[in-house]
This record gives sequence, structure tokens and C-alpha cells, in this order.
Amino acid sequence: METLHIRWQRLLVDGATCPRCASTEEELERACALLEQILAPLGIGIVLEKAILSREDFQKDPLQSNAIVLNGRPLEEWLGASQGASPCCDVCGPVGCRTVETDGQVHEAIPAELIVRAALLAVSASLSECSHCGPSCCSLR
Repeated sequence: METLHIRWQRLLVDGATCPRCASTEEELERACALLEQILAPLGIGIVLEKAILSREDFQKDPLQSNAIVLNGRPLEEWLGASQGASPCCDVCGPVGCRTVETDGQVHEAIPAELIVRAALLAVSASLSECSHCGPSCCSLR
């Protein structure tokens, strides 16, 4: 059975996160529910990992918060998007939090639509890889 691995991490301080990460979590849940409906008939499962970013790690690299990685590659890579930053809230402090820009739009919270699109691209790439030796193999095709 093929598996789609989704890893999402966010800053969590005393059980609280910022509004943009909270919104992304809701969108991620919606996206996973939809992806399960789409992928289950194809025999593809989903593993969702929600990771916590400590305040110390966040202060070292704030753009690691609210990051989504699908099958080992960042969401932005799958979508040809870019990451940016903008001020957020008291939980995050004075540093800018991650934003995602794609199709001329900047998203502070990552919408389910973008998560689903990136996930389908990740699954498609996974299915097109040669199970014998990986994506660069063409000898068995």
C-alpha cells in the first residue's frame, strides 16, 4: 500500500499557537478528510504527523513554523510557490511568521485547496517513480 506522509509543524507555547497556525490546522484536517476519500479507493493511505516547534527553535528559524512537508518535500516545492513572512501575534512575538505565496496570492493560513493540490502532486510523483530504483530509472519502463 502506498502512503502519503504529511508533516506539519507549528509553534506551541503553553498549549497555545498563533491564529494563522490554528487556521492552518483546521484547513489541514479538512484537506486530510478529502484526501482520504480520494486516495482510499486507490489503496493509498495518509500518515499525518503534527510536530511541535519549541519557542527556542522558533526564534532560531521562525519560517519553520506552519510548515507542511509532503513525502519529504515542502508544500511550496510541490506548488512552485514561495515562502515569505509577515507579523502575526503575541504568541509569535515581533518576528514574522511564515506565509505562502502562489498564483499571485499571499496566504497566512494555508488553505485546504493548496494542501490537497500539493498532496495530489506528491502522490502522482510517488506513483510514477520506478519501484525498482527510483525516479531516475527508465530501464524498466
